[in-house]
Amino acid sequence: MRVQLMRSGFVAILIFAAALLAPDLRAQTQGPVRITLDQAIQLAIQHNHNLLAAQTTIQQNEAEEITANLRPNPVFGADVVGLPLTPGTFTANNIDATEFDIGLGYLFERGKKRQHRLQAAKDATTVTRSQVTDNERTLTFQVASQFITVQLAESTLALAQQDLKSFQNTVDISEARYKAGDISEGDYLKIKIQLLQFQSDVTQTNLARMQALVGLRQLLGYNAVPRDYDVSGDFDYIPVTMRLEDLQAKALQNRPDFRAAQQGISSAKSQYELQRAIAKQDVTGTLNFTHITGYNSASIIVSVPLPIFDRNQGEIARANYVIAQSRELELAASDQVMSDVLNAYEGVRDNDQVVTLYRSGYLDQAKQSRDIAEYAYKKGAASLLDFLDAERSYRSTELAYRQSLASYLSAVEQLREAVGTRSLP
Repeated sequence: MRVQLMRSGFVAILIFAAALLAPDLRAQTQGPVRITLDQAIQLAIQHNHNLLAAQTTIQQNEAEEITANLRPNPVFGADVVGLPLTPGTFTANNIDATEFDIGLGYLFERGKKRQHRLQAAKDATTVTRSQVTDNERTLTFQVASQFITVQLAESTLALAQQDLKSFQNTVDISEARYKAGDISEGDYLKIKIQLLQFQSDVTQTNLARMQALVGLRQLLGYNAVPRDYDVSGDFDYIPVTMRLEDLQAKALQNRPDFRAAQQGISSAKSQYELQRAIAKQDVTGTLNFTHITGYNSASIIVSVPLPIFDRNQGEIARANYVIAQSRELELAASDQVMSDVLNAYEGVRDNDQVVTLYRSGYLDQAKQSRDIAEYAYKKGAASLLDFLDAERSYRSTELAYRQSLASYLSAVEQLREAVGTRSLP
């Protein structure tokens, strides 16, 4: 019986330990977390601290709306007039002759000031929302650009590892040829030294990849992804068909900064109406109750400032000029949108031409030239210098293509930012 209890306890311990180790085992089996570009953008929108800080400005403006919609507080007042302070005169008769006043006053706003304050605050909140959306647009472009930088680094690392593996095979063959007496020791040493360059390329490109991932993680939010995360997605050429006029028209509809400039005109107009309402003089009404010598009385007091000098002329004029300023800013924002789209459009076209040139045959020709030189060298029909020159040409062509592809993809992302949408034809 005791043995069975010990076995049961041992089995329970094993089950408990397995439950604790299960998450680690699953993590080892599944590998690092891999995120796509769309997932990276969503993570940045949810966790980027600069964007989250900007979003609080919307809540601040909404709190200003509450303040703008508040009514004036009533004013309570009380006073005692003629209270005797000399000890000999502090009698019931003297106290009865003292005057007691209690009053309640209220400020009656004219010109619908509260309604105008509320509308001005709401318009300011609308502008702020568009500005925060524009911050989100900028962050999306930064994330996409950094994501492409990571893809470029990983593609370059894969190429460097592939070249190292291929050249290592060449070194092994050259060593066999050297031992067989087919090549000189000098040629063999040159190949061994060249291997160092391939090994250095792998180390450098791996460092560039890690730095690119760190930069992307900072944009996403440091705690939004684990330390060993990675990116997932095709690093390849995708043609974009578009017309400049259509893109510019679409940008004027979608760009949040241009929308904020348009809303700025409405906000300026509501501020103007508010200043005009402030020019209306408010009325203060006070109801007082007075007790003196056994006599009770009430009084009503109404006070209105006389608008002889101050009629809020300066603020009305300033608000009117702000409307003119907002209209000019809208035109400037429109010009900025058109210029951004044009620059991005030309950037995509130019980079597309470069990538197309590489894909039209130069990549295949560089690879074929390297393969032919490698085969001829291994067979003894080509010199070492010819083989190394073909190897360098192939590597430089592949690296230049990957950099051109990254520039093209970045230009497409720039166009998406300029148009204000990620949906391009």
